[in-house]
Amino acid sequence: MTKRRLVVAAAPVALAALLAAAGSVAAHDADDRRHDEQHRFIAQAGCKFANGIKHVVHLTFDNVHLRRDDPDVPSDLEQIPSLLNFLADNGTLGSNHHTALISHTATGVLTAISGLYGDRMGVPVSNSYRVFDTAGNISASHPSFVYWTAIDTIDGKPVMLDERGKTAPAPSAAFTRLGCDVGAFSVANIEFETLPGDIETVYGTTSPEFLSVQAALSLPNTPANAAARQKPNTDWLGIAIHCAQGSARCANGKDDLLPDERGGYIGFKALFGNVNVQPAISATPIKDLNGVVIADAFGQPGFPNIFNPHPSQTLGYLAAMLDAGVQVVYGYIADAHDNRHGNTPNTFGPGEAAYVAQLKEYETAFAKFFDRLAAAGIDKSNTLFIVTADEGDHFVGGAPSPVGCDGVNVPCTYVDPVTGLRSVGELTTNLDSLLLTQRGNTTPFLVHADDAPTLYISGNPSPTAPVTRTLEKDIAALTFTNPLFGKNNRIDQLAQFLADQSEMQLLHMVTPSSARTPTFTVFGNPDYFFQTTRGTLPLAPVDCSANPQLCVVQNNAFAWNHGDVQEEIVNNFLGMVGPGVRHTGIESKVFSDHTDIRPTMLALLGMTDDYVHDGRVLVEKLDGPTRSVVLRGDHERYQRLATVYKQITAPVGELGLKTLDQATTAIKSDETGYGAWLAFIAGLTSERNTLVAEIKTALNDAAFGGKKLDEHLVRALTRRVEALLGHTVKNDGESE
Repeated sequence: MTKRRLVVAAAPVALAALLAAAGSVAAHDADDRRHDEQHRFIAQAGCKFANGIKHVVHLTFDNVHLRRDDPDVPSDLEQIPSLLNFLADNGTLGSNHHTALISHTATGVLTAISGLYGDRMGVPVSNSYRVFDTAGNISASHPSFVYWTAIDTIDGKPVMLDERGKTAPAPSAAFTRLGCDVGAFSVANIEFETLPGDIETVYGTTSPEFLSVQAALSLPNTPANAAARQKPNTDWLGIAIHCAQGSARCANGKDDLLPDERGGYIGFKALFGNVNVQPAISATPIKDLNGVVIADAFGQPGFPNIFNPHPSQTLGYLAAMLDAGVQVVYGYIADAHDNRHGNTPNTFGPGEAAYVAQLKEYETAFAKFFDRLAAAGIDKSNTLFIVTADEGDHFVGGAPSPVGCDGVNVPCTYVDPVTGLRSVGELTTNLDSLLLTQRGNTTPFLVHADDAPTLYISGNPSPTAPVTRTLEKDIAALTFTNPLFGKNNRIDQLAQFLADQSEMQLLHMVTPSSARTPTFTVFGNPDYFFQTTRGTLPLAPVDCSANPQLCVVQNNAFAWNHGDVQEEIVNNFLGMVGPGVRHTGIESKVFSDHTDIRPTMLALLGMTDDYVHDGRVLVEKLDGPTRSVVLRGDHERYQRLATVYKQITAPVGELGLKTLDQATTAIKSDETGYGAWLAFIAGLTSERNTLVAEIKTALNDAAFGGKKLDEHLVRALTRRVEALLGHTVKNDGESE
């Protein structure tokens, strides 16, 4: 369920107190640097950024929360005070930050590092997706985690598919063109994710590297979990450096082939895997922040595991890259609510002793990381730090005991008093069997298993086909009695929202490859995780009338659901520290989502991409001098237009959430009402897309093209947004 799924010494940080202390933004602004002559606002060749920035550290957590999952238990970040205080005291920490849809690891990370929604970077459904062939047959799951230039084996198009039908722009390219080296540790798709597929993509099937890896992965008479079979993963996965032209670091590197980059991309090289990166940055194996060599379970130095790295490992490897002179580093860190030590239980509830102890390890790692960087002269005065989480998630479990436990002083336990069993774990649901049992529906379909499953009906029927409409309505009618302690045997409606293909298009979930478009998406009750009984279509669902656990069973291995649209899932945080960043402390007024991270970062660095982002520059988070130079003193107009822009383009902005509710009503209605909905949403989406394109171009020209926004244009576009947001569709299908 993650990517591949403080007892504090002092009192825990009080988040409410920090929010109150952050109230006086004007006081913080008095600390803004006022000397424009000290700022270089246009990046220069040779990896020279604006604002005197010399390094970039971009960190993404998996499911680490600023908000509290239990009101009595300090949040994840409250229990990592070295990080929380660094962000809140030295920059800005936004608590009104959001994911795209679906809200899952690959989509979240790729949206954040590209500035593009899934319909323009190819991965709106993750961490895997399915594909229809020309006969309407459904593929097995295809991984969303692949190297950036990988090609889908069924539709023949890039996995990272943009609106041109080509590979989406790579996040590293703008930096390497400037003369910077870019390091990555366990991020998403800018290093190798799968073997042998990714090494085939980059090196080719006749290369010595591919043949060697293929031979090791298929050693005869050797278990799959043996050291020799693990070695290729340890050597090749999860680590890369993309180099500037002429960088000595990549003298022995592989050609960095990005043939679809606008303007061409020739003469660049890259290092893939620890086997190539480590010799280029260190004479000895890389150590974590505790002085232990970063290695796999067999002690073989290199990538430590299957993409769930401890912060000491990620931060240790990034520190080694920075020490070696790599100017830009991206890193990913595993969540803290799943057990990272290979013991039982597999996952924790808020305030459990082992969860608190694990967060203490995260706190120790960040304290050491900031100390190590400071000792090397890398700090808030010359480095841009960006920290976020790929997604939020929903805790699935019973009520903790004792009542009021906070985890720090009084550990929480989770035991069902009736059964005596552990009451932590999602409700794994066999959707096809439940449909057979409750509705008698045996339609063959497969899903991308998730809290928000995308459904693929065999034969790839149209949205208006009877088989599609019947399945949608039957899923909308499914209920189940929640067995979790503290849920009081409530009867749950399993589908909370439904999105047909027209609504998915508005939510940026439809790519240029129609073969990848699901039949529809169910945004489910977040206590449930939806899969099918079928492994492949010939297998049949089962009637579970006599045994409900054949349909729904509590799975103690997983307890944190995501992918869905509930606030605790789509809401997370964005922290930034460094030259040019305004000191706001923790703030909640500015709505943002992951697409806003890249344009804001580039504005601070004095850089630009060769494409227009789906996000906007968060000018509210830039200090006065930087705002004045980036927008030529015109930030007030930019801010007004950008604010309304996000409400019609962000999947969880006002328009997205409003139409999702309308889509759910329309899908459950009769065919006349549904036909009216299709006409309405087609017109609304077309109007929205036209308006978004105009606003996006105007915002991009203002932030990166040196053009001032015209007041009449801003007012006219704002009025059109307000009119668009006023649209509704009545239950009888008439718009108003």
